[in-house]
Amino acid sequence: MSQDSSGDGFAAYLRELKDRSGLSYGVLAKRLHMSTSTLHRYCNGDAVPAEYAPVERLARLCKATPEELVELHRRWVLADAGRGRKGTATPEARVEEAEPQHEPEPQNEPGNDPLPPSPSRLRLPRRTAVLAGVGLAALLAGVALAVHPFSGDGEKSADARRGPVGSAASEEPSESPGENRPSSASPSRSTDPAPTKSTPSAEPSRSRASGGGDTADSAAPPLTVTTRPYTWEGPCSQHYLIDKGPSKVPPPPFQQEAPAWVAAEGAVSAGEQLVTLTVQGTGKETVVLDSLTVRVVGKDAPLQWNDYVMGVGCGGDVPSRPFTVALDAGRPVVVAGAGQRDFPFSVSESDPEVFRITADTSAYDVRWYLELAWSSGGRSGKLVVDDGGRPFRTSGNKGRPAYEFLLGGDKWEPSSGG
Repeated sequence: MSQDSSGDGFAAYLRELKDRSGLSYGVLAKRLHMSTSTLHRYCNGDAVPAEYAPVERLARLCKATPEELVELHRRWVLADAGRGRKGTATPEARVEEAEPQHEPEPQNEPGNDPLPPSPSRLRLPRRTAVLAGVGLAALLAGVALAVHPFSGDGEKSADARRGPVGSAASEEPSESPGENRPSSASPSRSTDPAPTKSTPSAEPSRSRASGGGDTADSAAPPLTVTTRPYTWEGPCSQHYLIDKGPSKVPPPPFQQEAPAWVAAEGAVSAGEQLVTLTVQGTGKETVVLDSLTVRVVGKDAPLQWNDYVMGVGCGGDVPSRPFTVALDAGRPVVVAGAGQRDFPFSVSESDPEVFRITADTSAYDVRWYLELAWSSGGRSGKLVVDDGGRPFRTSGNKGRPAYEFLLGGDKWEPSSGG
């Protein structure tokens, strides 16, 4: 699919949802808190949103079905990738654009060289500094790995644990209780990690980890996985357990703000957790996704915290659940829903796949992650898919005090539903 056609396909699908809703651009723009002209540009294909959150809000306002949300997400991924390729500039071009357009010419003093310095000589220190910074960062990364390897009990140093949220790292799951792993979707090379006290990631995590199989461990796998661990079927179906009283918990967030809200409150998905994976190849070659496996890190008694529901007064639609995981089972597995095609799948750079996995539990507090097995040509490997380098965490909420935030209200109230 070409860059233009991928962007046009996204805009056409967005426009189709908008037209079907019967709502005007003005009404939709007001509800989305954006300008009417911006919404026009999205629907006409003149611009592609940098984030998926406003696209999803628009689709939900237009009553998009779960299947349409998945297809819209797939088209946005292609359009966003096409925009990146189309707008890529060389470092020199970006420096040139950043230069002031009207700089005063330096005054020559008597005895000085009358020739003004050339633009290339003016920018040389900046480029040199950029290259030096990149080289220094690579050198420091190598020193950090050499100075802070895994200790005998699997513990990492504080420096090794720090890293940008959503970045990739070629690390196996942590084997030390209470320690957080770097954000990754990385090769699985060791035994299952031990229970981890985790803090939810406030950003979707994107993997770009080392491949396995017959190739060297340093070779990058030919695919990436972007994980959204706090997707909602709807606000009324989403519950979180929080170890705080209702007077200390802020109002419920919108879905796009849920990761930051969950991280700030130390919340844990209650009853069930919907994880969305976007898997895309990094080149033209086809990558086969052979299987998706559940790995349980630990099971404990359900958390004795308060239960907070994210919405009230919703309809009774039955959600579509392409893949499910029963975490209470002795050996949980990923199960394809009725009418849903099961693994294997295939992806490439122009043909991504979006997977929605709903994991549920009522009897335990479960820490878990997914392991995606892939193959391409003579290569194969496995990627660990988790919550920004930490296990997903889902706890049963049966019998816990429940609270809801009524529309137009200003505080949490005991839930009428129990």
